[in-house]
Amino acid sequence: MPHSKKVLSVFSLVMINVIAVDSLRTLPLTAKLGFHLVTFYLVAAFAFFIPVALVAAELATAYPNTGGVYIWVREAFGRRTAFITIWLQWIYNVVWYPTIMAFVAATLSYLFAPELANNKLYLLITVISLFWLFTILNCFGMKVSGLVSIIGASVGTLIPMIGITILGVVWVLQGHPIETNHSASLLPDFSSLANLSLFPAVLFGLLGMEMSAVHAEEVKNPQRDYPRALFFSTIIIFSTLVLGSLAIVIVVSDTKLSVVSGLIDAYALFFKAYHLSWMTSITALLIVIGALSGVSAWIIGPTRGLLVAARDGAIPKKFTQVNRHGAPVTILITQAIIFTLMSSVLGLFDSINAAYWVLSDLSAQLALLVYVLMFAASIKLRYSKPDQRGAYRIPMGNKGIWCVAGVGLICCCVTILIGFVPPSQIPIEHTAFFELFLLTGFFLFILIPWILSKKDEHSDDS
Repeated sequence: MPHSKKVLSVFSLVMINVIAVDSLRTLPLTAKLGFHLVTFYLVAAFAFFIPVALVAAELATAYPNTGGVYIWVREAFGRRTAFITIWLQWIYNVVWYPTIMAFVAATLSYLFAPELANNKLYLLITVISLFWLFTILNCFGMKVSGLVSIIGASVGTLIPMIGITILGVVWVLQGHPIETNHSASLLPDFSSLANLSLFPAVLFGLLGMEMSAVHAEEVKNPQRDYPRALFFSTIIIFSTLVLGSLAIVIVVSDTKLSVVSGLIDAYALFFKAYHLSWMTSITALLIVIGALSGVSAWIIGPTRGLLVAARDGAIPKKFTQVNRHGAPVTILITQAIIFTLMSSVLGLFDSINAAYWVLSDLSAQLALLVYVLMFAASIKLRYSKPDQRGAYRIPMGNKGIWCVAGVGLICCCVTILIGFVPPSQIPIEHTAFFELFLLTGFFLFILIPWILSKKDEHSDDS
């Protein structure tokens, strides 16, 4: 088997990490934390982000086969648990789709009618229409090329991210008033769990390092250069996310901050103050292009792992059906139906903020469960397959893996539990419905793959 060429420099790996992780979607949500978000991100860096990066680098280089976390969990706990993991990876994306599409729809409204950004009927119709449109396009194989998607996502993410940061810094340096009702203290109020309930959103905005970790083997000196690349990546990613969120905090008052349209609202206020209102439409267009350039890939991407599981006999054979364009039609249509049901939540809650949060929260909880399994797998594999070594390995032997993966595992478990508490920053009028929706969704989406895999297990025995 040919070895990968050692072609990646520290700078190259840093750029891969930044593009994989940096995202605009959580900026308005984390801005709801006010100045406390600085502390939340610091905790997230050491308790989640860095452990994920280090563990993923060790596993990706030790098990270089295509499949990522599916392979790692399968090697540690078997095919049944691996199937549950790949299912969770798929379903948390499906639950997340309505939030990113609502973000797109709200930003899109600034091109013709900004007042529609918080109109539930407009958001619902636009979200469902756009998703079904891209689903149908994927069924016909009309996908935007990978290169165009990467360029579009980069332009539509990095430019708006850097732009909002620069505007925020200039705003403060020029002595403009800070339009926020938040306390200027960096330390959160720990007297109530409700004050910590947005922490899942912070972690959810940091997903993706396990995907870029597959490139660790291509670094010239992984044991030395990968940690260095991780250090610089962490500085850049956290600087852009924290400063971008703070820019929203200083210009949009907490009472008017929408977790759906907060980013473009902040841009509109900045540009209005600097007599550059015409720039708002251009920025909105950039953000929409960036998001939509990735929508097609997001719709088809997570279904690939599920298709592999279906062909492997883990779920009914009808899910393996592909059309003449090679598209998994049954999975795509099933995904769109679940998406439509999830999107209806936008109309069930009194406020868009509450609806947006409950979907983001459930998606984050399901995603963090995947990381729980990944961290547990890394510890198990150190004992069950101690000789399986890659180009990068967490130092200090088994103590090192227990320390790094253990911290990440505890962080994920605690954050999942915190997510069931309604946040103090986003008013939830129907608390019972909020909690019931989360509990039902969380256990239902775990129970379904458990039943399917149990059925498969019995069929294997017969």
